[in-house]
Amino acid sequence: MQLNIKATNIELTSEIKDYVQKKVDMLDKFLGKIQTLNASFEVELITNHHLKGEIYRAEMNLEIPRELLRVEKTEKDLFKAIDKVKDHMAEVIKKYKEKKIDGKRAQKVKS
Repeated sequence: MQLNIKATNIELTSEIKDYVQKKVDMLDKFLGKIQTLNASFEVELITNHHLKGEIYRAEMNLEIPRELLRVEKTEKDLFKAIDKVKDHMAEVIKKYKEKKIDGKRAQKVKS
């Protein structure tokens, strides 16, 4: 999957890029034959207004035919936020596929 990675208020190191790419590649098995039109991942440091430590935000947008799957998580650790986004996106993909399959079954019953 071709992935666009963006960083805001943080340096996008090769370690972060590789980690994000590795986690997103794990989602390919959930997608199966679903074609991805666009995949983007953003990491951000959002601590300007927080008093206790750094807060990181990770967001993933996955554009597939006629649908946009989006997940956003915040965490005190950047890599934890990335992991949570990956895990939640896997669940979103599973639900999307189930909804799609159930829709096809309902159409067959009506026919």
